[in-house]
Amino acid sequence: MTGYKIGSITQYYEQLGVAIVDLTHELHLGDWVRISGSTDFTQQIESIQVEHEQVSSAQIGDTVGLKLTHAVVPGDELVKIEL
Repeated sequence: MTGYKIGSITQYYEQLGVAIVDLTHELHLGDWVRISGSTDFTQQIESIQVEHEQVSSAQIGDTVGLKLTHAVVPGDELVKIEL
């Protein structure tokens, strides 16, 4: 499993299960990512929001909301992986 960092978690809303991420690379619905740092898990991206609007992809420099399956903390890294 290879991968590269595409962003960092800046906030996490536990009651919603949503992380705010500053992207350094593109992200698309269906991409597989690994979140590492305070935790370590892999999941497929099923929801991306930019400015509270659902989108199918996000670009370099976007700040996005991602629905995650586990809790994270600011500073955790988002790595795009190829299965």
